Amino acid sequence: MSTSAVLPDLDTRIMEKIRAAGFGHWRANVAATGGCAKPVHLDGVWRIEHADTGDTLAERSGAILAPCGNRRATVCPACADRYAADAFHLIRTGLCGGKTIPSTVTDKPRLFVTLTAPGFGTVHTHRTTPAGKRIPCACGAFHLPADPRLGTPIDPAGYDYHGAVLWNAHAGELWHRFTVRLGRELAKAAGIRVREFAQHARISYTKVAEYQRRGLIHFHAVIRLDGPNGPNDPAPSWAHPDLLTAAVRAAARTSDVRRTLPTSDGDLAVHRFTWGGQLDVRTIHPADATRVEDQHDAISDYALAGYIAKYATKGTSTSDAADRPIRSELDIATLRISEHHRAMIATAWRLGELPGLRFLRRWAHMLGFRGHFLTKSQRYSVTFGDLRDERAGWRHRELLDRFGVTDDDIVVINDWRTTGFGHHTEEERELAAGIYERIRQARIDRYDQERKRAA
Repeated sequence: MSTSAVLPDLDTRIMEKIRAAGFGHWRANVAATGGCAKPVHLDGVWRIEHADTGDTLAERSGAILAPCGNRRATVCPACADRYAADAFHLIRTGLCGGKTIPSTVTDKPRLFVTLTAPGFGTVHTHRTTPAGKRIPCACGAFHLPADPRLGTPIDPAGYDYHGAVLWNAHAGELWHRFTVRLGRELAKAAGIRVREFAQHARISYTKVAEYQRRGLIHFHAVIRLDGPNGPNDPAPSWAHPDLLTAAVRAAARTSDVRRTLPTSDGDLAVHRFTWGGQLDVRTIHPADATRVEDQHDAISDYALAGYIAKYATKGTSTSDAADRPIRSELDIATLRISEHHRAMIATAWRLGELPGLRFLRRWAHMLGFRGHFLTKSQRYSVTFGDLRDERAGWRHRELLDRFGVTDDDIVVINDWRTTGFGHHTEEERELAAGIYERIRQARIDRYDQERKRAA
C-alpha cells in the first residue's frame, strides 16, 4: 500500500497540527526563531538568579528551538534575511559612518568596483545597444532575459571547463593580489615608496562574491581610501577619486596569480589566472550630495548599501550551485541544475582526484569557488560579531532594567544540549514557512509606516 493512501492530504494534516495540544507552544518556539526552516532542537535550562538571595528572576527550560543561522535563502529564508540585514548595516556603516565609524568616511575617495572572470568559451548572451536595441547572440538567435540557455556554452564540447573551475578556485587569491597591486599603484601615483605606503594611507574595502549565469564568480566591492590608521584618519592630501579610479584600473589589468597545477591529462603546467576584460568602476557620492553627476559613473552610498547587501545572500542562494557538499558521482547526477553547471561540478569532482587539487572535491558543489561570499578589510567597518553582540547586549540591558538589577546582582545559568535538527513533518515545514512570511510582511509594513512618517 502506498504512503499516499495512508496519509491524509497536507491541508488536513496542517489542520490537525493546529488543533493538537501543545501547538501554541510549538508556534511560539518557531516564531522565536523568526520562522527558521531548519531549526536546531535544544534541551536544557537558562536561568537568572539574584546573587545575594538566590531568587530566580527569569527562567526558560525544557525543549526549545534555535535558528540554524544558514546564510542561503534556498536553505532558510528567515536566517538569510537576518544575515542580509546584518550585511546591510556592516556595509552601510563603512559607507556612511555610525556605531564606531565616524561620519567623515563620506568625505573620502570611495569607489564601487565590479571585477569579472575571463572567458572560457563563447556562451549564449542577451545583448542590447546603448539605445536599447536587441543584438543577436553569437548563435544567431535573440534570447529573452529569462532564457535558460543564457550563460551556457554554445559549444559545450569546446568549452574550457577545466580552466573555469580552476579560475573559481583561485578567485579569492586573485583578489588578494589585486589589493596588493592596488597599494603599489597608489604609491606610484602619489610619488611615494611602496614600502612607505602604509605610513600615508590604508585601503579599506568590503566585497561580495556573486555567480554569473555562466557559473563563474565576480566580485562587487566598495573600496575606500583612508589615512594610515583607518576610518578615523583623514585621507592623505593627494587622495582623489580619479586617482583611485586610475589605480584600480591599473591593478585590475596587471594583477595575476601563477600556479603549477595538473592539466586535464594529469601533466603539470603553469596556470595564470587574471581578471576578465569587463571592469566597472563607479564613484560613490554621499546620499545627500547636491552636485549633479552622470548616474552611470556615480552611485549614492545609501542605495549602494542595500544593493550589495542583496548580493550577500543572492550569491549564496544561486541555483547555479548545490546547497550542500557533493559526496559521490550519484549526487551530481541527481542535482536539479542546468547541464552546464552539472558539468562544472563534475569537472571539479574529477579534478579533485589529482594531487594538488584534492581540495576541489570539498568545493565541487560551489563550482570550485572556495572563498567567503562577504569579506571586508580589518578597518572597513564593524564586524558581524559586533552586530550580534549589540543585539544581545540590548536584550540583556532590557532584562536588567525590567528587574531593576545590575550585572553585579545576578548569576546567569546557561546549559543546553543539542537533540536534533529541522522540522519533523511536512506540515510543520509548511506552518513554519507561513510564520516566516507573516513576520516578514509585518517587518515590511513597519518599515513602510516609518518611511511615511519620516516623509
